[in-house]
Amino acid sequence: MEAFKTFTGIVAPLDRSNVDTDAIIPKQFLKSIKRTGFGQNLFDEWRYLDHGEPGQDCSNRPLNPDFVLNQKPYQQATIFLTRSNFGCGSSREHAPWALLDFGFRVIIAESFADIFYNNCFKNGILPITLPAETIKKLLAATVKTPGSTLTINLTEQEITDSRGDVIPFDIESFRKDALLKGLDEIGMTLTYEKEIRAFENKHKKAQPWLFSPINSSASDLPCGIPEGSPIPQGKRR
Repeated sequence: MEAFKTFTGIVAPLDRSNVDTDAIIPKQFLKSIKRTGFGQNLFDEWRYLDHGEPGQDCSNRPLNPDFVLNQKPYQQATIFLTRSNFGCGSSREHAPWALLDFGFRVIIAESFADIFYNNCFKNGILPITLPAETIKKLLAATVKTPGSTLTINLTEQEITDSRGDVIPFDIESFRKDALLKGLDEIGMTLTYEKEIRAFENKHKKAQPWLFSPINSSASDLPCGIPEGSPIPQGKRR
C-alpha cells in the first residue's frame, strides 16, 4: 500500500447523498478479486449510456456527458467530494478498489457508511468527514470554479483551498499512522514482529506442554480405549 503524502489534487464534486456501493461499482463487476482494473467501471451506470459487462472495452462505449467524471476538468481528479452516507449498501470491498484504481486518494463527505469507511483505510484511501455546512461551501466553490484544487496534509490534519483557507479534520491516531506509513492492519501488526517473537518464546518456556506434539501411544490413552480410537470428549456443563 502506498504511503500517504501531502498532495494537491483536483476535486470532483458529486452533490448527492446515499450513494451506495452498487452505484460505485455495479454487481456484474464483482467476479474479480484482483483489486485492480475497476477504475474504468467506477460509477459505470452513471458514466456510460449503455450497459457494461466485465472485460468490455470501455474506450468505445458511449459516455454520459452530464456525469462529472466525463467532464474534462475532472478526468484527472484525485479528491472526491460528496454528501452524506456515502458508500452505503452492501459491504463489497470492490467499491474502494474502484475509487482507488480511478485515482482517488481522498473522499470528503458529511458521513460514510461504517463498513465502507473502514475499507477505505485498508486500501490507502483517506475518508474525511466534515460538517454539512462546510461540505455545502466546498461544493459551491468547486462548481463555480471547475478544476479547482485542495491540498491535503494528513500529518497536520488540514485541508487548504486555493485561497489559502484552512479546514481542520479529525482522524484516529492509529489510522493516521497506518496511512502515513502505507500499512494495512496486517502490516501494522508486523511492525511488532520482534515483540511477538519474544512473547512466543517466553510462552513456550512457561507452558511447554502447549507446544509439545501429541503422543497417541497406548500408554498415554485412557484405560480401556484401543490405540487409534478417538478419545471421548467430556460433556459440557
